[in-house]
Amino acid sequence: MAVATLTTKPLTPPQKKPLPAGQPREWYVSHNRRLKAMRLTIALLDSGVYHPATADNRRIRVTAEHIGVHAPSDTTCRMVRALIRYGR
Repeated sequence: MAVATLTTKPLTPPQKKPLPAGQPREWYVSHNRRLKAMRLTIALLDSGVYHPATADNRRIRVTAEHIGVHAPSDTTCRMVRALIRYGR
């Protein structure tokens, strides 16, 4: 009887590309805020937080510390809850 072996490749982050030049500063701020919110949302979903009501600001900030990003603002925390809500 043959035995199946599972081989996994180490995950590598996607290549970073420079942001397009010539945009207003607000565009870059909102772009980076959306990226941070997506990273935090994915980390919360992976940890078992599936409802926005259970993702309070404290829990989001603890998750940010755990994954190694700066503590998010209240606006970013609201975006994370919105992503959890609309991802269902």
